Amino acid sequence: MLDTILSYTIYQDTTIGDLLSLEMLISLGGSIVGAVLMFLAGLVVARWTSRRIRAIGLRFQALDDTLFTFLGNIARYLILLFTVMFVLNTFGIQTTSIVALIGAGGLAIGLALQGTLSNVAAGVMIVFFRPFKIGDFVDIAGTAGTVKDITLNFTELANLSNVQIIVPNAQAWGNIITNYSTNNTRRAEWTFGVSYGANLKVAEKAIRDTIMADPRSMADPEPFIQVNNLGDFSVDFLVRVWVSSADYFQYQADMKRNVKEALDATGIEIPFPTRSVLNTSK
Repeated sequence: MLDTILSYTIYQDTTIGDLLSLEMLISLGGSIVGAVLMFLAGLVVARWTSRRIRAIGLRFQALDDTLFTFLGNIARYLILLFTVMFVLNTFGIQTTSIVALIGAGGLAIGLALQGTLSNVAAGVMIVFFRPFKIGDFVDIAGTAGTVKDITLNFTELANLSNVQIIVPNAQAWGNIITNYSTNNTRRAEWTFGVSYGANLKVAEKAIRDTIMADPRSMADPEPFIQVNNLGDFSVDFLVRVWVSSADYFQYQADMKRNVKEALDATGIEIPFPTRSVLNTSK
């Protein structure tokens, strides 16, 4: 009788243990399935949100594509971070200690990568305050070129010879930036010298007619063409004319040649320094 009772008790305990183990496995399996589904949903939402934010910058030309690309990436990573937190919570893992651990690790990494992080911080400032954008022609600390790309670490330029130049963002943000593409118009300026014997009215008319005959020259604001200096060898005309920024460099070069040919055609001499050598040995 005692043996029967013991056998029944052992059988009963084993059955209860098996049932508990089975229930735990089912619960664990459900948590794993839920976590996987939650993570996949987070990936889909993060990707969709990032694309939607980028699409806003592409849809409106007045908005900066670089800014919205950056914001899209930030939104994506934030959604993924919160998704991972929720996944860990489904398994009963306390995320507070993990956040503290990540913070301590981030501090250590930040101290080791001060130069890189300074570039990233400067990249964030460039993206948000936009002193220049892709396609602008700029001069950064004496390096001139067209902006080809802006990342969180560096800014890529292509100079006039189409040579790639990489400028770390910390140097770009911490130096003087000259952006030649911000304004739609620029003022071209030249100094043309004529001889002292030249008829100044004829010279001024030749300069004005030549420049204003070019369709790129703007009549408003009115061009400035005046004698502003009596040099050692010439009477100098200061000429200032407004032009579209996109035409500036070619326009300025063309006008130098055109005015020279116009003055030659009217017989007006463009003087140049001369030197007389006297032989006093005789």
